[in-house]
Amino acid sequence: MVGAGAETSAGAQRHHRALERLYAAAPVNRLFASRLEIAGEGAARIAFDVTETVYHAAGAAHGTVYFKMLDDAAFYAANTLVTDRFLLTTSFNLHFTKPVRSGRVLAEGRWVSGRRRVFVAEARLVDGEGEEIGRGTGTFMKSRIALSSLPGYSEG
Repeated sequence: MVGAGAETSAGAQRHHRALERLYAAAPVNRLFASRLEIAGEGAARIAFDVTETVYHAAGAAHGTVYFKMLDDAAFYAANTLVTDRFLLTTSFNLHFTKPVRSGRVLAEGRWVSGRRRVFVAEARLVDGEGEEIGRGTGTFMKSRIALSSLPGYSEG
């Protein structure tokens, strides 16, 4: 017999895999060599490669890459707590700490607070040497968009 905890765990796993599929299905992610992994409730990680295709004029990754990956990691960390609705970013504060020119970068997102309508999550970017290169905190709000209506979420 399966206990309530195991059912909850199985449901959480289905939700996490669906969020990973949702990320992969987003058209914007065709522009980035990246992969989302939901590590558990309130935690998300995106691995991506920085190449010269995302450089600004001075030869390092443009800030849009920092924002996109930090926002996505924080967003998905928060959306692990919401199984019915898509969250929307309402604000995001970003700090650049070091330029990056190439290599594998990890965006690590972590839910901080909120469980009803508004959620706060943070993320950090870590380069291949393990040094933090950026950090951000976002506020996310439940939308009227059902997760089940979005391409990728319900498949699988």
